[in-house]
Amino acid sequence: MSSGRLLPALLAGLVLLTSPALAEEYVIVIDAMKFAAPPDGLKENDVIVWRNEDIFRHTATDRGGSFDMDLEPGAEARLTLAAAGTFEVYCRYHPGMTLDLVVEP
Repeated sequence: MSSGRLLPALLAGLVLLTSPALAEEYVIVIDAMKFAAPPDGLKENDVIVWRNEDIFRHTATDRGGSFDMDLEPGAEARLTLAAAGTFEVYCRYHPGMTLDLVVEP
């Protein structure tokens, strides 16, 4: 390969090696007055799809205020996990419904 073609090929390879991992999508079902267990290994930029399969209206609300999904029965909402940390989630209508989302960098 000529030196004129080698540099662009090396740069393209470097971009592939340093590009961030693709985001994953996970579903957390709300049913029977509880949240399903959150998946392990959540990372920044992953997407949570909150799906309310219960007969009641629920929310997925972060106690720290970073998100508040209000879900009618049968509804779903998408949330991109923008930051690492542990998020204490509860339902505003049913405060006994809780779960912790642990998001790694």
